[in-house]
Amino acid sequence: MKVYGKHRFPGRLFTVEGIDGSGKSTQLALLEKWLESERYGTFFSEWNSSALVRDVTRRGKRKRMLTPMTFSLLHATDFADRTEQCIIPPLKAGALVLADRYVYTAFARDVARGVNPGWVRNLYRFAVKPTIAFYFRISVDDAMKRLVGGRDAIKYYEAGMDRQLSGDIEESFRLFQGAVIDEYDRMVDEFGLVVIDATGSIEEQQARMRAIVTKALTGARKGRIRRWVDLNSTAQASRP
Repeated sequence: MKVYGKHRFPGRLFTVEGIDGSGKSTQLALLEKWLESERYGTFFSEWNSSALVRDVTRRGKRKRMLTPMTFSLLHATDFADRTEQCIIPPLKAGALVLADRYVYTAFARDVARGVNPGWVRNLYRFAVKPTIAFYFRISVDDAMKRLVGGRDAIKYYEAGMDRQLSGDIEESFRLFQGAVIDEYDRMVDEFGLVVIDATGSIEEQQARMRAIVTKALTGARKGRIRRWVDLNSTAQASRP
């Protein structure tokens, strides 16, 4: 596969990162609506959404069969497919690609599961460098409060129960997600992640995102992008 690295495509790539419960997906959705209201062509890509491996990953999670290395390889396959099919084409066409999680998710989660950091980084060496990568920083306790209050239960792999850190799912979540946070914090300087305080109000976080993104939009295209519109329509139709 071609190694892209720092891209020179006319489009822009904005990504969000953070542990579960950080609010990154909400902020990306708000950013997407704002960019569309400003008449920019946008394209959304989500972690672990490629039809190529999505069903296999779901079955593996349901049966709790995924090892750290299997998890890593499945997600890399998903990412490679989406890069070729859903990220490079709209960037070439001048669109703004919005990615809910990017390679940094693998760098954080896989390493927290015990996979070698250098090996994981090399696995994703083909990835396009984001225009801006936002990292929504939040404490484990604050994230847990949001998750417990927002749905029925914490998920098995989300809590890192496969790592056998603790028999209690909430304690396992704290330990595993704490390790994930440590990896994200190490990447801030390594990859130039833009830190957003995820404990601030939704309005404050969004205002900061828009101010930062605006500076990166100089020369970006507005309006309908014909070469990419069919791809966009197909992808949007497949979103849950």
